[in-house]
Amino acid sequence: MARIAGVDVPKNKRGVIALTYIFGVGKSRAIEILDKAQVSQDIKVQDWNDDQIGAIREAVSFYKIEGELRSETSLNIKRLMDIGCYRGIRHRSGLPLRGQRTKNNSRTRKGKRKTVANKKKATK
Repeated sequence: MARIAGVDVPKNKRGVIALTYIFGVGKSRAIEILDKAQVSQDIKVQDWNDDQIGAIREAVSFYKIEGELRSETSLNIKRLMDIGCYRGIRHRSGLPLRGQRTKNNSRTRKGKRKTVANKKKATK
């Protein structure tokens, strides 16, 4: 297994797919990195030699990935919550931020359903 940016990329996959295991590297950025390092996209990770791995590590170092990207993202969310804007309040209360409806859906943000007991109607 090749270790790039503190992540063990799987050796039995093609380079483009293997690089996407790094947080902050998607398919298009993986293609970009391999082009900069002048490594073929079709070569599997196990077939990379030491020079190619070094070139890929160097190409990856130009991007904000893994811990640095995670910390920046969390700081951005914290900033929104501190200034008390709409998005920050939605983050704080664990609700969707981008205008989705919450009556029926949004289970990913809200979590498992919490059943509320039904009041009986008072009879006269």
